[in-house]
Amino acid sequence: MGNLNTTQVSVEDQSLGENQLWVAYEDLVELIGRNRRFDLLVVGLQEVARDNVARLLQDALVETHELLGEAIMQSLQLYVFGPKNSDLFIKGKRSYLKVDKHSVGGFGGMMRRKKGAVAIRISYKEFRMVFITCHLSAHARNVQERNAQCRRISQSLFSKYWNPYARPPQITIWLGDLNYRLQGIDTHPARNLIQRNLHSLLLRKDQLHKEAERGQIFSGYCEGTLAFKPTYKYNQGSSNYDTSYKVRVPSWTDRILFKIRDPDKITASLHCYESVDDIYSSDHKPVRAHICFRVSK
Repeated sequence: MGNLNTTQVSVEDQSLGENQLWVAYEDLVELIGRNRRFDLLVVGLQEVARDNVARLLQDALVETHELLGEAIMQSLQLYVFGPKNSDLFIKGKRSYLKVDKHSVGGFGGMMRRKKGAVAIRISYKEFRMVFITCHLSAHARNVQERNAQCRRISQSLFSKYWNPYARPPQITIWLGDLNYRLQGIDTHPARNLIQRNLHSLLLRKDQLHKEAERGQIFSGYCEGTLAFKPTYKYNQGSSNYDTSYKVRVPSWTDRILFKIRDPDKITASLHCYESVDDIYSSDHKPVRAHICFRVSK
């Protein structure tokens, strides 16, 4: 069986938290890393001011990649970058790329923070891909609400472009602040396990895993092993978990999942799935994944 095509996708997600209104250039450089050995770079941000993120990303990637498309809905932002001067795209035509969004409401604070999702659909090489970044409802008790939001987002995105003769996407990638929490454990026992490097024992408390096993969400999706510590909630400016009066239970709120429509034709290799602990400007630790897709005949 010969490999016909390969594409590598680096997927980065950062939630900037309750009080963060901007993102620093240094944080973006740290997030995307120095190794640019990937075809597509996808960056999803939540709760971030819109003003200059695209320019900062373009400055960071100026030698290797160019902006192919963006999807923005208030504080939700999604960017897709591809190799510079690539002949795999038709310059001047946008038929290869479509953008959509779905709002589930929610405003607050000094800036408008709408929950929901934005998405980009793109054709690259022989791959038809959809990237979705989302910000779902908060709080541990709202698990059923998050489930419903996932389903509505999946059903709504690109429905206005529906064409019975169009070929469906082969690869779908979700990245974002899904806000699923740990359930059935208090904050101090959870922190004790994390401090002892035993956070793998917390996986069975993860709401997203539980709901997926029940068939409520993300049917057919894959996720790398959560070998990194829970990404939320930190004291902003540090790597210390929340010491406010709420002392929130640490949780893996920030996730990257992917689905292959026809695994007999397309295979995926997950090269890394990790948190970026050296970013301190948020009360979340961002996550990133490097996935290599191959299509075979």
